[in-house]
Amino acid sequence: MKKLSSTQWIGISMVVGILLGWLFPSAEYPALFTAAKATSSVFLRMIKSLIVPLLFSTLVVGIAGHGDDMKKVGRLAFRSIVYFEIVTTVALFLGLFAVNLVKPGAGVNLTGAQATAASALAQTKVTFSGVIEHMVPQSFFEAATHNEVLQIVFFAILFAIGLSRTKGKAKQVMLDFCESLSEVMFKFTGLVMSFAPFGIGAAIAVTVGQSGLTVLKSLALLVATLYGTLIVFVLAVLIPVALVARVPVRRFWSYIKEPWLIAFSTASSEAALPLAMEQLERFGLPKRIIAFVLPTGYSFNLDGSTLYLAIASVFAAQAGGIDMSFGDQLLMMLTLMLTSKGVAAVPRASLVILSGALTMFNLPLEAVAVILGVDALMDMARTSINLVGNCLATAVMARWEGEFPEHPPAETAV
Repeated sequence: MKKLSSTQWIGISMVVGILLGWLFPSAEYPALFTAAKATSSVFLRMIKSLIVPLLFSTLVVGIAGHGDDMKKVGRLAFRSIVYFEIVTTVALFLGLFAVNLVKPGAGVNLTGAQATAASALAQTKVTFSGVIEHMVPQSFFEAATHNEVLQIVFFAILFAIGLSRTKGKAKQVMLDFCESLSEVMFKFTGLVMSFAPFGIGAAIAVTVGQSGLTVLKSLALLVATLYGTLIVFVLAVLIPVALVARVPVRRFWSYIKEPWLIAFSTASSEAALPLAMEQLERFGLPKRIIAFVLPTGYSFNLDGSTLYLAIASVFAAQAGGIDMSFGDQLLMMLTLMLTSKGVAAVPRASLVILSGALTMFNLPLEAVAVILGVDALMDMARTSINLVGNCLATAVMARWEGEFPEHPPAETAV
């Protein structure tokens, strides 16, 4: 039993949760339903508790920790950031289009979340000017208490810029503190995720007990929507970008297919990073560009994850029966673009970002526990596309800098 991975435990808990919800429907077994709902709520509260310290520490380290590098490679940094933002924005809008077209969350019942969330959304109507004003915190601690994600991001960015301009011991002490905090929060996240099988099993049981087995069709449709949209993204965005930058697609793929397979099978970008850097160097790209663009892309160029976040966040609204206007959806995409920076190394980073966005827009957090049941399947796809997108970005930057190898290196890929 100890040899089972967390993903396998989650799979087992899903099956158990489905059986419990099917065999003991909520209308007939209210006591069991109440216990399962309480277990699910505890898991969701644990997730909410880690959002603020995790976002703050990782954003500060991600920005202030690269401040000196940004100055040294100013032009490369600027071009990289512009490229990252354009591509991830396209990914967000592609995900937004797909989830509104397919509507995988339609028909899912999140146990009364509809009325509560719809009421909260009506009371706090989101507008662009409101978001701009609301994103500036009056107090960091007030923002942290209420899990105001945009305010935390705004404060963290200004704090990191100020820290990057600080010299000497003060900078090092504060940077060490944030790095230590982020490392501790990684462990904290791991502890929370060890409780995931119980929370997910309970959430699935509650959902199936309330909605019946029809909810499984919606989850399968959600996974299919993500995979289909990622394929479209590769064909309609990444390959054309490679062709415009005159990156030989077949030869490029021959070098990155092994790191891609590692990322897909392990659902970990970090596991594939060392081999990806080695293979890009064999491909002929200069070390200085690889060393800057690839790690920076892990914070700023998460193509697969941003596309997933667009789909998952609107799925939550659909599952809660909440009709979000296109303007509200655009503002939520802006929030996701800001909050997705700097947390690539966090286990289940997309879960943290998604939870923060749902909290801000008063959307049902119960959807996170339901999505987590199939998150392992989606994590494999989005992580592997993150890797491919960052490898391609490195090649594009090499072309843009005039340092792309015109002739294939003599050594072949391994």
